[in-house]
Amino acid sequence: MREIVLDTETTGFDPETGDRIVEIGAIELHNHLPTGRTFHVYINPERSMPQEAFDVHGLGDDFLKDKPKFAEIAQDFEEFIGDDGQLVIHNAPFDMKFLNAELRKLGRSTLPMARATDTLEMARRKFPGRRTRWTPCAGATASTTRTARCTAHFSTANCWPRSICRCWAAASRVWCWKPSGPATATRAGRATAGRAPRAQALAPRLTEAEAEAHAAFVAKLGDKAVWLRYGGTGSGS
Repeated sequence: MREIVLDTETTGFDPETGDRIVEIGAIELHNHLPTGRTFHVYINPERSMPQEAFDVHGLGDDFLKDKPKFAEIAQDFEEFIGDDGQLVIHNAPFDMKFLNAELRKLGRSTLPMARATDTLEMARRKFPGRRTRWTPCAGATASTTRTARCTAHFSTANCWPRSICRCWAAASRVWCWKPSGPATATRAGRATAGRAPRAQALAPRLTEAEAEAHAAFVAKLGDKAVWLRYGGTGSGS
């Protein structure tokens, strides 16, 4: 089961009054597990950034002026999300109206709302009485990726941009905590035994030097090393 956890940043609240998208971040999941594929881009909105919006995301005119326009990234975006899989979005109506407004300007096919799953609505049902913005939701699920200052290493840039952080901290955690489906979680946020395996294993991120250092460390522990009990080897695998 393919899913795309997605988030955007914009110049305001309403594309009908001229507001535009300035950032898109998305993570591909298979059976609720990241495949390692992400999509991230900053976008020149072709207009000035209102101070109120800048105070939210910190993306200003000077930073965005040399970034590609939406027309330049539309094809790559459409190819990433494809025409299959659910779009998992926190406050989906907001992001979908902006994405569709941008696509409509270019004469491209819009995204059907039926393709979107709104984790804001899910959060309201799951955590009644709590704030339902993305950060509190992330904390409520005991996620290790809890705040806008996410330091989780995932992409080749070694950390997630803000929009990718927002996707994962809120939408994917709320989504993966749904009580039905192929994946469930314990209260500590750990996967249960029923989770399906990844369709394709992620590439190892250890350097050769790190693997050698790990192997040397395990060798010092001897044959009773706990690492070896769980299928590890002295080679750092």
